[in-house]
Amino acid sequence: MMRIDRLETFLQRVGDRPRVLVKITTDDGIVGWSEVYNHGPDLALPPLLDYLIEQIRGVDARRTSYVSQFLQQSSRFPQGALGLAAIAAIDHALWDIAGKAAGVPVYQLLGGAVRDRVRVYAGLYSAPDVPQLLERTSALHESHGYTAFKLSPYRSDIHRHRFGLVAEELGRYFGDVRQAHPAEWEFAFDAHACLWTPQQAITLGAALAPHDPLFLEEPIRPEYLPAWTRLRSQLQVPLATGESLYSPNEFLGLLSAQGADIIQPDICVVGGLTQMIKIAHIAEAHYVPVAPHNPLGPLATAANLHFAAATTNFSILEFKPDAVSWCHDPYEPVDGHLELRPDRPGWGIEIDESALATDDWVYWGRPVPVKPDGSTAWM
Repeated sequence: MMRIDRLETFLQRVGDRPRVLVKITTDDGIVGWSEVYNHGPDLALPPLLDYLIEQIRGVDARRTSYVSQFLQQSSRFPQGALGLAAIAAIDHALWDIAGKAAGVPVYQLLGGAVRDRVRVYAGLYSAPDVPQLLERTSALHESHGYTAFKLSPYRSDIHRHRFGLVAEELGRYFGDVRQAHPAEWEFAFDAHACLWTPQQAITLGAALAPHDPLFLEEPIRPEYLPAWTRLRSQLQVPLATGESLYSPNEFLGLLSAQGADIIQPDICVVGGLTQMIKIAHIAEAHYVPVAPHNPLGPLATAANLHFAAATTNFSILEFKPDAVSWCHDPYEPVDGHLELRPDRPGWGIEIDESALATDDWVYWGRPVPVKPDGSTAWM
């Protein structure tokens, strides 16, 4: 037995976003690391994690499935965003421990690698003018071999312009992007669930379709599944979604409704690797690939890499290149892929605890757009 002994949290940042890091130590000194998704309120996470660890102290740290199930069952009602983010952080730290205890990478514990490397796309999250975009994409291709990128579909304020004009501008822009870049490069567009009506999403997809996008991501809110059925039946581009869904049951509902061509669960949102595997199996049974949502830091990327290495219906991973002081050997793209590290146990990266001695915290609040009439909108 190697029993869970203690949990420590560290307040840090990745880029301009706050991040809680988690360290779990066993009674024989093996350490596992993870990072928590910054849903907000992020300062609520350390006491929540302190509460959860008391329920599993003394449990064998290698019993990842047991701990995941127990922590979900310990709540009377289904866990929400904060609860599942905290459970994911515990789950990931325990997987790191399990790999280190066995002396193997985590993906070996999942049945071994089904691929030699993991393809990534660069999340750019904006729609700069084509000359500026080309400068940035070319630099990323030169330095890390990227051939896939994700942009915003909004060149104009969608709340202050007729939507048909917004879509027309996007169509022209994507055509210019295609003309400026190699034909083999791929571009996805993330609509950030900002649209309220399915018809707007259909209009947006029609503007993208002539130029073959990699996918259109989350154009509307996730709650009403029949709207997703309608979207997928009328769009002529691949429809991707899933970052705002939490459980295998929610993904089963989406897939049963035939509401997505690609699913994008976030491993730090759904409760961790243990739950992510279940979601991937459900998607595989529906012939749907998994392209994980991953706008986080090096520990989340490591968890995603091991998931992707061992998952047959994985397609491509989001990657946001933000350097941090506390990890000097993160996974970095080479030729547009993350390479596996078969000689390194656990997640395969090291955390510099000396860099965590001082809190490096930043407040971040999600901006809420205000329409011309004074009402608010989704962002």
